[in-house]
Amino acid sequence: MRILVVGATGTIGAPLSDALEARGHEVLRAGSSGDGLTVDLADPESIGALYEATGSLDGVVCAAGVARFGALEDLDDEGFQESLDNKLMGQVNLVRRGLATVEEGGSFTLTSGGLSQTPAPGTVAVSMVGAAVEMFARAAALDLQGRFRVNVVSPGWVAESRVKAGLQPMPGIWAKDLAEYYVDLIEGDESGLVVNAEAAKS
Repeated sequence: MRILVVGATGTIGAPLSDALEARGHEVLRAGSSGDGLTVDLADPESIGALYEATGSLDGVVCAAGVARFGALEDLDDEGFQESLDNKLMGQVNLVRRGLATVEEGGSFTLTSGGLSQTPAPGTVAVSMVGAAVEMFARAAALDLQGRFRVNVVSPGWVAESRVKAGLQPMPGIWAKDLAEYYVDLIEGDESGLVVNAEAAKS
């Protein structure tokens, strides 16, 4: 399959792209900057330009998206809007704009996060947009039934991210192990699923 991975240089996207290539798929890697394919998830026109550059696809994976941390009383309008424009509408528009580029029978695999199901203090915007991504995918899967598949991976704590934050890697999940959940959805035949990788590994 010919698969576009958005966020392909990131902690999740890089090992996922490698895993897909190892399984014989053609992977088109896109990031927010660099010499290759680039996209600004907060800009629908940028997403449209990305699809013009890729040509026909069999699948799209989003392992990117910005959402702001902060307590309710501390997060300003800009913080909420950036979270909505990027993490939520960026992924929504990858699906909407991708319908004309992804071949029928193809798939969209999005990313939410463990905070969408188990919020913590200071995560109001992150939790909100993650939950919205999950509900979008479930509803979109109903509208697109029989033509396209839409699924979500909820990664939880990624071990590499914990290490960067000065924490012990566990109870996280290593990115190479997390990639398996994405691959299963991409190569499978189900739609409307939200796979909680953190719960699945325990």
